[in-house]
Amino acid sequence: MIETQLRDYFLVKENGTYYSILPTTTAFSRNALFSGMMPLEMSKSHPDLWEGEDTDEGKNNNEAEFLKVNLKKNRLSIRSSYNKILQTNQGKAVLDQFPNLMKNELNVLVYNFVDMMSHARTDMKMIRELAPDESAYRSLTISWFLHSSLFELFKKISAAGAEVIVTTDHGTKRVNKPYKIIGDRNVTTNLRYKQGKNLNFESGKVFEIDNPDEARLPRLNISSSYVFAVEDYFFAYPNNYNYYVNYYRDTFQHGGVSLEEMIIPIVHLQPK
Repeated sequence: MIETQLRDYFLVKENGTYYSILPTTTAFSRNALFSGMMPLEMSKSHPDLWEGEDTDEGKNNNEAEFLKVNLKKNRLSIRSSYNKILQTNQGKAVLDQFPNLMKNELNVLVYNFVDMMSHARTDMKMIRELAPDESAYRSLTISWFLHSSLFELFKKISAAGAEVIVTTDHGTKRVNKPYKIIGDRNVTTNLRYKQGKNLNFESGKVFEIDNPDEARLPRLNISSSYVFAVEDYFFAYPNNYNYYVNYYRDTFQHGGVSLEEMIIPIVHLQPK
């Protein structure tokens, strides 16, 4: 999507795709990306860093620590940095410290804008009107990119003669069809996957994992299972069903099983 904007600054050294993990949510897939581990391994090996579904803590507050664990595990004794950009001023701060970043052998930058926009599109009518479909959503993203600190950072990286690897942890899916599911109050709230016990639903347009251990996923209790929405379905509870369906239909969600969520790009860029 941003390839055209970067052509004047970079050449594509390598371009490909790979699979995300299930669930295709930031809490699972991005932590796995930084740690080099599956969620079950993270929860067992680093319970101090892994935040399970039963906590109210931010699920991605320990990405920098997971990155350090991964580097140490692979015996990579290198100077590195980690920055997460959630607000405009944070992006500007990274630009200001660019000379210092260039002294490192590895700099990891997380830009949350696209993920945040998908959530904003769900909650804000104005954003939904600005991006009524996938094409408009991409156009809005490109408009943001052209005026962002990220684009300025790419220019600086190219001018400094450094290489960049661009990827993501998961994609997103535009959902339209509700799928009824029943569970207790401890069931996860995500619209594209559910984890819990005694999940009640009609088998069919779902992907079920009855034994989370086999999928290397943690469980909240001994009888926990996972169920994932496929195609453009989203889960809805019988309580307030019509309101729930009308609110979430035609929104972009992630966590389930679809080509859009599972197959993610990776590109290695070298400066011109």
